[in-house]
Amino acid sequence: MKNVEQRAKYDNFELKDHYDFKGGVRGRFYKPKKVPTTMRLDNDILLFLKKEASEKKIAYQTLINTLLREHMQVAGLKK
Repeated sequence: MKNVEQRAKYDNFELKDHYDFKGGVRGRFYKPKKVPTTMRLDNDILLFLKKEASEKKIAYQTLINTLLREHMQVAGLKK
């Protein structure tokens, strides 16, 4: 859509009065925002987490995130 004439056909779009969302899935397109951060971990802890993540076939950062989320839930800070 390079110019006004090409966009004009979309200007008169009207929403329907009713949409059927019976087959819809809540949160299908929602992705929580990840924030890059730096953590200083002891080497033995990092090696352990990477080994465990490898055995579970997941990324070690995902494993760390899961462990921290579980700790939050136990601490009563449920999300």
